[in-house]
Amino acid sequence: MELYSHPVSPASQKVRLVLAEKNIDYEIRPVDLPAKENLEPWYLKLNPMGVLPTLVVDGTPLVESSIICEYLDEAYPEQSLRPRDPIQRAQMRVWLKHVDERLHYAAGALVWTLVMRPGMLEKPIEEREALLARIPDLTRRDRHRRWVEDGIDSQDLPDAVVTYRKTLADMEIALQSGAWLMGDQFTLADVAMLPYFQCLQQFGWQGFYQGVYAKVADWFDRGRTRPSYDLAICNTYSEQMNHNFSALGEPAWEKINKFIVAGES
Repeated sequence: MELYSHPVSPASQKVRLVLAEKNIDYEIRPVDLPAKENLEPWYLKLNPMGVLPTLVVDGTPLVESSIICEYLDEAYPEQSLRPRDPIQRAQMRVWLKHVDERLHYAAGALVWTLVMRPGMLEKPIEEREALLARIPDLTRRDRHRRWVEDGIDSQDLPDAVVTYRKTLADMEIALQSGAWLMGDQFTLADVAMLPYFQCLQQFGWQGFYQGVYAKVADWFDRGRTRPSYDLAICNTYSEQMNHNFSALGEPAWEKINKFIVAGES
């Protein structure tokens, strides 16, 4: 089993969390996202959309992080990460769908602009445009072009902040019923959400939820004390990476917080 992954990719972190929760042995195959290795022909053969992660099982590539997570839970059913009740399992998938279709792109508008954009700006315009043109999905291509051109000030920032805050409000309600998003069982819903809080924590953006969403703050504190969190996420970050993220996050927070304050007024 091989996982094509990058340390700061939230979708990759999601799959690594499942692998760690289930103590599954696998080999990491690093993909250099800043260098756009995910758009090289060899990787596109594995994953035609050119996104991370890809899990290769006995030579068969599996794509889409939520699908990979459900595959792993089915293939290794001990300590299941899905509710047994069919209705609760469907409700869990609503959280997964929200992460995949809304929160992931909100995080991109915040994080991609800080982590990936600088490397793109170092390239000549012709090379930069050639790389963007290799992104298979037109919507994603246009979004990345905006992020390269405008950075954290892109038109996507206000909606990203709204999406995060709406997610936090929905989580606070769900956590009234138990320790985790689906009650008392730690499930794929929690697995899917945790990396997007790592995004906030690494840049010092806890102001998104601290002092407002107490149950969410407690949920994240408990989630990151799980052994799987250290194995899948913390252990992949160097001290220098953490320092760099903190330095990048402080000036960006001033812009982000304006939209949070505006939303509260």
